[in-house]
Amino acid sequence: MNDPIHAVAMAALDRGDWQAAQALGARMLARSPGDPQAYYVAGVAESRLEQPARAIEYLRRAAILAPAWPEPLAEVSRAYLAMGMVPAAVEVANRVLAMMPANGVTLDMLGVIYGQAGLHECARAAFQAAVDVLPDSASGRFNLASTLAFAGDLDAAEEQFEACLKLDPRHWRAHLFLSQLRRQSTGRNHLGRLRAALAEAPEAQARFYLNLAIAKELEDLGNYEQAFEHLTAGKAAGGAERGYSLARDAGAFERIAGCFPEPVDDHDGCDNAEPIFVIGMPRSGTTLVERILSSHPMVRSAGELRNFMVALDSGTGGLPGFIFNDAFAERARDIDWSRLGSLYLDSIRHLSGTAPHFVDKLPHNFLFAGFIACALPRAKIVCLRRDAVDTCLSNFRQVFALKSPYFDYSFDLLDTGRYYLLFDRLMSHWRRVLPGRILEIQYEDLVADQEDNTRRLLDFCGLPWDEACLSFEQNQAPVATASAMQVRNAMNRNSIGRWRHYEAQLSGLLQVLAEGGVHPR
Repeated sequence: MNDPIHAVAMAALDRGDWQAAQALGARMLARSPGDPQAYYVAGVAESRLEQPARAIEYLRRAAILAPAWPEPLAEVSRAYLAMGMVPAAVEVANRVLAMMPANGVTLDMLGVIYGQAGLHECARAAFQAAVDVLPDSASGRFNLASTLAFAGDLDAAEEQFEACLKLDPRHWRAHLFLSQLRRQSTGRNHLGRLRAALAEAPEAQARFYLNLAIAKELEDLGNYEQAFEHLTAGKAAGGAERGYSLARDAGAFERIAGCFPEPVDDHDGCDNAEPIFVIGMPRSGTTLVERILSSHPMVRSAGELRNFMVALDSGTGGLPGFIFNDAFAERARDIDWSRLGSLYLDSIRHLSGTAPHFVDKLPHNFLFAGFIACALPRAKIVCLRRDAVDTCLSNFRQVFALKSPYFDYSFDLLDTGRYYLLFDRLMSHWRRVLPGRILEIQYEDLVADQEDNTRRLLDFCGLPWDEACLSFEQNQAPVATASAMQVRNAMNRNSIGRWRHYEAQLSGLLQVLAEGGVHPR
């Protein structure tokens, strides 16, 4: 452990120079093959260079050589998560936590792992421990604040977001999250601070988050014209370097539909009736329906996870960006449906628990409805539909997972409209080839007649009536989605027809939708 290269290698890790760390790790291993630090450096470098399998080999060796050192195991857990091996990631994270690490960075990493695994109470505890160890870490405060917001503890979340910004006023995401935490008013808002920060922040990331925060607060105050100007400026800054291609998405949709040209016959899939999939365009009411269902005593929420997507990727050979790959359709013809269903169920067991049913609410599973129907022929699939213009505007207003290619359309309003048309056509295709398998619920109808549509929903899912489903706002489970604040309120019409505040600015979107045969409700 006295290798002089060690300090240089750790410095490379600290500054995120992964290529240098990889080379230095190799040198350390050549000089000191029994040094756990050398394996750790090599493993972290491979992990950050998106080689998780190789990373795990190095990091496991480091853990064997230094069994009392928790950091290598924490990195193993992170690498498992990157590979979609969620139960393994959680199991290793639990082992690390049992070692009572005193490293705030490691505790913060465990919080991220638990959060991405859907274990939000565990994430909250880990983030709190990280802040206790590193109270001056702005990123630690941000992570804790986000988890507190998911849990509905808005006062505590606000306190932590403010602490984050006091430590680092340039933590741009914290500005946006703070603006979204509550409905702002003329007597209580952050517009002065946000505008001052925007005037001094030339970088694109700052303009992205700050403009969106200002847009949200201006909308709360009823200043829709200026709100839309900031919204458009923010999204333009965020999407400038993404290089979005509608043709790429259109090709993926066509490829997926082509896997199921005719009505689907019964398949020898996995014989399990536990899953209820809630799908639809993002921001269409999927979280609301998930909360209604998970308020039922026979249903547990598994959250918004990519598990079926990861299982399908594995079942088709592990293709990078698999739905955008030309080989996907060919490999999809050889899927072992029963194995695919079992892979999925095994990956989600740590979240589904012992309840008779669980809800998997990943909106973009609408892409994979045919695969779900074949792999899990007894699963229920519920698709939310919402007024097309409200849906598109809400997608354009939202910041989704920035590293995911599935939301690239949302940085341009007209691209969002064109993407909606792709979704609408794909749902028409599923309606034809999966007759009776998908219940489509209109968000506006659910709001207008909550009980009747809730009864319809429960009946489709084979669930007996339970009054608790009408009081979904009393459901205390964490909500790690963009609707975390809204679903803690009783059913209301606040989001219906929001687009009419911006009607003058939406003429281009209305034309795109009309050309595709879609009109406002």
